[in-house]
Amino acid sequence: MPAGSYTNSHDDNSFEVFLEGWLISQEQLLNELVLAQDTFDEESQEGDIRDLISRVLAHYEEYYEEKSRMTQRNVFRVFSPTWFSPLERSFLWITGFNPGLAFSLVTDSVDDLSENQVQRINWLRHETKVQERSLTEELAKIQESVAAPPVVDLAQRVGMQLIYADDINVDMEEVDGNLDTLKTALENVVTDADRLRTRTAERVVGLLRPLQSLKFFSAAAQLQLRVRMMGKQREADRQENDNNNNNNDASNGW
Repeated sequence: MPAGSYTNSHDDNSFEVFLEGWLISQEQLLNELVLAQDTFDEESQEGDIRDLISRVLAHYEEYYEEKSRMTQRNVFRVFSPTWFSPLERSFLWITGFNPGLAFSLVTDSVDDLSENQVQRINWLRHETKVQERSLTEELAKIQESVAAPPVVDLAQRVGMQLIYADDINVDMEEVDGNLDTLKTALENVVTDADRLRTRTAERVVGLLRPLQSLKFFSAAAQLQLRVRMMGKQREADRQENDNNNNNNDASNGW
């Protein structure tokens, strides 16, 4: 395994550049969604509305395709994404939004669900929660395997190697083998979580009427963009406070 194969700043930068462009398109689609709601006429605009919904779904698909490539390059970085603010990271469940969030968005944004829709959405909510729990347990097992022997023993031996560089007794093939096993396990759970996210959103839309779908997608985009804006603002405020404190310390120094 080449040195640094799990850590590559170029990978981080390429995904961050993609994400910034993707979010610009997300904002543009949000404007279209809001306009479509304001001028909604199901009979005369049905084709245009379905086209817009298809483009929104394709937009999310593009994100997950790029994220999949990033996961294959560096799954460890996907679990600790530098392209998200601390606030955004606080919302993450297995490297993305919790699939159950889709049901909260529907409840908050769509006020004309039929009784049949409510029943079917509730059933889907239950089914999704079961799958979420299964994936959460799977990730916990992976984390437990990292904390248990022989991985801990191996990590300690690698640590000693770093301290006593002249006495290298660690079999690096063993290190690589353990990291490869962990990497594959994490990649699989991220892939399954992303598949559950996309499938849940698609199935929710399949239960909604066109105008309801517009409201759902608008609520999802608004939440994502709002959290990102708030996260960036908090980081800017924190940086400004740090700079002010450093300046004060310097002025009070010897």
